[in-house]
Amino acid sequence: MNTKNEKNISIIIPTLNEAENIPPLLHRIAQILDSHCIPAEILIADGGSTDGTQSRVHEAARHYPQVRLIQSDGKHGLAGDVRYGAEAATADIVLIMDADGSHPPEVIPSLIQPLFQNAADMVLGSRYVPGGDTPDWPWARRLASRAATLCAWPLVSVRDPMSGFFAVRRKQLLELGSTASGFKIGLELMVRGGDSFRIQEVPIVFRDRELGYSKLGIKETLAYCKQLLVLSGGTVSTKHGLRFSCVGLAGLALDAAVFNVLLLLGLGVTGSHILSFAAATLSNYTFNARWSFADTAGLSQESSWLRYARYFLVCIMALFLRGAVISALVQGAQWPPQAAIFGGIAAATLVNFVGTAFFIFPTSYARKNTAIRWRVFGLCIIAYAVALRLAFSGVVDLIPEEAYYWQYSQNLALGYLDHPPMVSWLIWLSTSLLGKSEFAVRLPALLCWSGAAIFMFHLAKNLFDKTSAFFAVALMAVLPIYFGMGTIMTPDAPLYASWAGCLYFLERALMAQKEKAWWGVGLCLGLGMLSKYTIALLGPAILAFLLLDKNSRHWLTRPEPYLAAVFALVLFSPVILWNATHDWASFAFQGTRRWSGDPEFSLHVLIGSVLVLLTPVGFVAALSALLPKGWTKTLLAFRHPDQNQRIYLFMHVYTFIPLSVFILHSLQGDPKLNWTGPVWLAVLPCMAWIMSHTPQGTEKTVGFLQRLPWRSTAVGLLLLYGGVMYYILLGFPGLAPVKEMPLPAAWEEMGQRVEQLAGTIQTQGQDRLLIAGMDKYFISSQISFYDRPENGSMDISGQHLVGGNSLMWSKWQPAKSAWGKNILMLSFEREELEKASIATHFAALGKIQKQPVLKKSKTVTHFYYRIGYQYTG
Repeated sequence: MNTKNEKNISIIIPTLNEAENIPPLLHRIAQILDSHCIPAEILIADGGSTDGTQSRVHEAARHYPQVRLIQSDGKHGLAGDVRYGAEAATADIVLIMDADGSHPPEVIPSLIQPLFQNAADMVLGSRYVPGGDTPDWPWARRLASRAATLCAWPLVSVRDPMSGFFAVRRKQLLELGSTASGFKIGLELMVRGGDSFRIQEVPIVFRDRELGYSKLGIKETLAYCKQLLVLSGGTVSTKHGLRFSCVGLAGLALDAAVFNVLLLLGLGVTGSHILSFAAATLSNYTFNARWSFADTAGLSQESSWLRYARYFLVCIMALFLRGAVISALVQGAQWPPQAAIFGGIAAATLVNFVGTAFFIFPTSYARKNTAIRWRVFGLCIIAYAVALRLAFSGVVDLIPEEAYYWQYSQNLALGYLDHPPMVSWLIWLSTSLLGKSEFAVRLPALLCWSGAAIFMFHLAKNLFDKTSAFFAVALMAVLPIYFGMGTIMTPDAPLYASWAGCLYFLERALMAQKEKAWWGVGLCLGLGMLSKYTIALLGPAILAFLLLDKNSRHWLTRPEPYLAAVFALVLFSPVILWNATHDWASFAFQGTRRWSGDPEFSLHVLIGSVLVLLTPVGFVAALSALLPKGWTKTLLAFRHPDQNQRIYLFMHVYTFIPLSVFILHSLQGDPKLNWTGPVWLAVLPCMAWIMSHTPQGTEKTVGFLQRLPWRSTAVGLLLLYGGVMYYILLGFPGLAPVKEMPLPAAWEEMGQRVEQLAGTIQTQGQDRLLIAGMDKYFISSQISFYDRPENGSMDISGQHLVGGNSLMWSKWQPAKSAWGKNILMLSFEREELEKASIATHFAALGKIQKQPVLKKSKTVTHFYYRIGYQYTG
């Protein structure tokens, strides 16, 4: 590489006791500089060596005039040594490398060239890009390096953030100022640079030192962890940690003492832990504000009442998670309450610490770096939402739909009347491995949500940046439709995962021109069709994009899209086979039946459902993104001047074309609440980008969207979810867990009551009863799931026995199998048991009777029952 004299560089080598490595390293560097004609100075920034390193540098300077010794005070670690070197440097571009010989000087030309060409703001020597390597590393060191890299992953967008071999402009290095800390100053540069900081990675072969000894130890590891927390915006130091720990231990003692006293006084687990929690958090906040975080508590310009309000919300979030953890340990793991309280305290303490250190008393740096602030906020929202699901999923009763799909899994098939089979296969696999439980039924939903979140993260990152990717996943964690999808196991869970995957692979195929991505499109379409037929709406959208986008039209003459379609069809073939042998029942049920019946204008219902699914804030943002001359198109012109039209078209086509089908249906029929849920996945990345960015020159355009209460909406939704589940499960002091309702939140208790009732009737001399729920499938499915086999399984059927519609129950328990049996009919509505047509199916009928359902000794609902004798069909 030929470099003009004015394009020189300053090579800064921080050292501490590297006397043996200095001569060979300087010799290698000088050879590279001479062979590539690179005028450079070499600054040895010594942090106080005691092994003769400084003498070796002076000696080398006699042979290499470009070498200078820079004496650092050594009080600020490696970052301080590098800063001393940068202050003494004379070149506009500086290159940082270690003195131990592990960084190959032969890569120096590749590191500085992109900076001279203004193609990057920082160039990194990377071990983990293609061509990079760490030969002869033991597995333990590889694992440790990967773990450290993973810890930094939320903050940066490079593969090797731990690298200390990089080139950057001197001005940017000096802008870090004296606040730079830790031994990974390159990491601090990358984090503070934000999403607009252009970084390139150049592969290097990293070899271990041959001379001297490594400085990496427990002290450096702890410093790295502290550096990550500080860069994340948290008020974290040894002082803060010790003080917070002291306050926390005092609060823990107060919490446990108050809880146990109240428990002994007979207040109960729920009331005891709420009051003890309130006492502890009040004490903790007072001492943290005036002692633990006193140095940052005064940085905020907001009024004290607003900060108290935010702290109160953090405490409530901690309370809900604490209650969930206690319930999971007591009911799920059978822990005694006296032990479970400590698990709840640990969960609440973690939420309180993160909320206090990062959002109540953040550092001044956190207030300035909005990109990192959004990432950390998004990551915390995601983590809390997942923790809430995990804690509650095993202790809250199944909803009727989940119990019905569990019944699917007990009758495995290639298809079913009302849905394809994927939901049954996933539940069967989970319950086969984990046993029959609410958690096992719901676990596939959370795993599907996780898959959809991963696809959405990479889609948003490819279209925009990493900050947008974090918030796109955060939106998936909190918006009602996506929170529900990851909490409740229905066919929507695998559908959304497949839909998100299809969008990701379509972006790779169409925007990035990756041929192999079409196989991913075919896979996701096929799996999606096995989940729910709705994903077929992406087919017309794909064709429309290929026709409208001139850069994608060549795919129409290529085999890959057609092979993807064939692949999807092959995966879907089991459902086709099932329908072919069942009079095409499922296709008719989901197809022509949806468009039959009397016309009914329901567009307002569709709009209302979208407001529920996305919240009004999300609906406004999604609508603005889809307007032909909306804000989004203007914003994209700033972010991607070359790709803005294609990104806008991608988002618009894959949202509006599927949505148009539901709009047309709403003009003549009644849509369901969840129908449009997957449609909005295509617009989520753009919504996330608008929320977290304001490109220069678009302040007026984006102002309205930026002012929308995104953070308060996210926190409010999580509080709503936690509060509802907490109330259903535990209730609040002085209130029953649930109010009187037509459908119980005590399905397990109802199942036990029906079992007792059936046993009592049979002991009165009657034959074994067949139990039939007199609704579509709710009662039958729930009684079946909460049936206890150890007491003898109940025979269960549905209302199809008396001419009603029970969906798949009519296949699982055909009417002819009930001939001659006595049937215990159950309903929440007395009128359902009074129908005159019921008498035509029995030799005789008993009286209608009412039965209460109790939860924690309190009536939460009731049902009616009636016995039909000798069923005649």
